[in-house]
Amino acid sequence: MSEWLDDEAGPVVRPYALTRGRTRSSREGFELIAIIATAATSSFAPAGAGPEHLAILEMCVRPLSVAEVSAKMRLPLGVVRVLLGDLLEYGLIAVRRPEPDNRLPNERLLKEVLNGLQAL
Repeated sequence: MSEWLDDEAGPVVRPYALTRGRTRSSREGFELIAIIATAATSSFAPAGAGPEHLAILEMCVRPLSVAEVSAKMRLPLGVVRVLLGDLLEYGLIAVRRPEPDNRLPNERLLKEVLNGLQAL
């Protein structure tokens, strides 16, 4: 990945070139805390996979969050999401999305919090 960066000039390749002009992934959005892991079946690089795709596969042998992938790649989050969408389409990564938290605090807990605040 270092061949794509120049410390003085910044990125040599513009982000839209890495995604072939795409601004959104063909898959649903990747939350910042979603965990990305290289799938066991990723022993080949499909046609059209760029060096960034390969770097993500190599990096995610140890599962990382989308935010960590973006930071380690030194690429904007939008670009990383498009690249991850490509890898997901190829079946080369597994995504573990956060569980939705539908639990609402019960009335008793809210009353205890309110009483505690009033006691201050």
